[in-house]
Amino acid sequence: MDIGAHLPLMDFGAHPYTLEHLVEYARAARALGFSALAANDHLVFSVPWLDGPTALAAVIGCSGDMTLATTVALPVVRGPVPLAKTLGAIDRLSGGRLIVAVAPGSAQQDYQAVGIDFEERWARLDEAVQALRALWQSDAEPFTGRFYSTRGITLDPRPARPDGPPLWIGSWGSKAGLGRVARLADGWLASAYNTTPALFGEGKQYLDGQLAHHGKDPATFPNALATMWFYITEDRGEADRVMRERVVPTIHRPEEVLRERLPVGPAELFAEKLSAFARAGVQRVFIWPVADEARQLARFCEHVLPTIS
Repeated sequence: MDIGAHLPLMDFGAHPYTLEHLVEYARAARALGFSALAANDHLVFSVPWLDGPTALAAVIGCSGDMTLATTVALPVVRGPVPLAKTLGAIDRLSGGRLIVAVAPGSAQQDYQAVGIDFEERWARLDEAVQALRALWQSDAEPFTGRFYSTRGITLDPRPARPDGPPLWIGSWGSKAGLGRVARLADGWLASAYNTTPALFGEGKQYLDGQLAHHGKDPATFPNALATMWFYITEDRGEADRVMRERVVPTIHRPEEVLRERLPVGPAELFAEKLSAFARAGVQRVFIWPVADEARQLARFCEHVLPTIS
């Protein structure tokens, strides 16, 4: 199993939001051997949230040869043309190191902020994915749909790769979502706090069938698991405080679900959870410390990573 790290964009309490903090975190992840850096995307949220594409661009220069990823970007909220321009530039400036995972997003506030009907999000996403490909591929035919058209639009300079960055789709694992992944995407991004190893395994089995139906090879189709928020401590009282005071008020899920799905507590339990996901077929996990970020990344590498089986 490959391990990437989420950039610390979300405020779980007293976040500094400085370039120095972001760069120090990225450098720490690189020095520790993490394979990728990821940025999530919201315009508005219940807590402060640093802009994802901007943060990803800010760490290009200190990320070495690490993969950069959006987990996810919001082409419906931001618009496929502006998003294609921004992410195309990140891919070009990074030398072709970007993976673009997209989804409609589940926050109605983002849609209200830009005046788009939340109920249209899935139909718009289908078109937005096709629009992104048309905008990035130099020899592609223009895309024209109900909501978007790329006719007459040329976004130069183009991304580093002739076909643009790999374009993944995020899905929590519904049949409709996995069907969309098989039909339109280059990879599947699942959500750690919206699945379990058993559910992921069931979803992957269904996806494999859908991929074969669309003429794609399940054996070479990549996947990853994002938003694995965590905090490693052997102190049960500290783990309870972190869960109650940082995680539960910030992430909109019942406390019992978050306790079951997110590794806040001993390193051994974290390793067991990741091992179960590895057995279920997860290829890469993006982890996200909710406090003391750089030190928690180091604790993960020291106490969790060597024991994943």
